[in-house]
Amino acid sequence: MTTTTTQNTRAPMDATRKAALAAGLFYIGTFVFSIPALGLYKGVLDDPSFVLGAGSDQGVLWGGLIEILTALTGIGTAVALYPVLERYGPGRAIGFVASRTLEAATIFTGVIAVLAVYTLRQDGGDAATLTTTANALVAIKDWTFLLGPGVMPAINALCFATIMYRSRLVPRWIATAGLIGAPLLLISSTATLFGGWEQVSSAALLMALPIATWELSVGIYMTIKGFRTPDATEPDAPVVTAEHAALAQV
Repeated sequence: MTTTTTQNTRAPMDATRKAALAAGLFYIGTFVFSIPALGLYKGVLDDPSFVLGAGSDQGVLWGGLIEILTALTGIGTAVALYPVLERYGPGRAIGFVASRTLEAATIFTGVIAVLAVYTLRQDGGDAATLTTTANALVAIKDWTFLLGPGVMPAINALCFATIMYRSRLVPRWIATAGLIGAPLLLISSTATLFGGWEQVSSAALLMALPIATWELSVGIYMTIKGFRTPDATEPDAPVVTAEHAALAQV
C-alpha cells in the first residue's frame, strides 16, 4: 500500500519537475535569442538606402530566424508552465498563456515587416516607391518592438511572478525582481511612447534590468532546481493540499 502511494505521488512530482525543466530551458532560450537580433537588423532598420541594395542583407534572414525562435520559445514557457500555474492561480495562468502568445504574434508581425523589406530589395523597382514602402515597414517593426518585447514581458511577469511570489515555488527574491521589473518596464515603454527617451537607450536599459534579472534567474532556477515545496508554516504561505504537494518539487 505504501509503495503504491509513493509511486502515485512520485509520478506527478516527476511531471512537474519535467515541466519546470522545460520551462526553464525555454526561458533561457528566449533570453539568449533576444540579444543578437537587433545587431543583425542594424542595416535594414538604420539605413534608409538598404532597400535600394546598399550593404549586406544576410543579417536580415538570420535576425528573422532568431526572432522566430524567440517567439516560439516564449510560447513554450507558457505551455510548459500552465499545468502547474493553474493549480495556484487559474486566471493568471490563462493570462500568462495569452500574453505570451500575443507577444509571439507581435514578434512575428515585426519579422514579417523586416522580411518584406528584404523582398523589396531583391525585387527592385522605383527608388522613391521602394524607400517610402520600406520606411513604412521599418516603422511597423519599430512599433512591434515597443509593444512586444517592450510591454508584454511586464504583463507576463504580472501573471507569472505573482503566482511564484504567493506560492513560493521559487525563492521570493526572484519573484520580487519580476514584480519590481514589471511596472518599471511599463513606465519605460510609456516614456518611449510619448517621446521621453528611445527604447534602445541608457535610461531604457536601466529600467529593463529588473525584468531581465527576473526572466534569467527564474529560467536558471527552474532548470537547475525545479520548483520548491511551499512551506505552510511561513507567513502568508498558501495552504498546501495533497494535490499541491504532489505537484511541487523540492
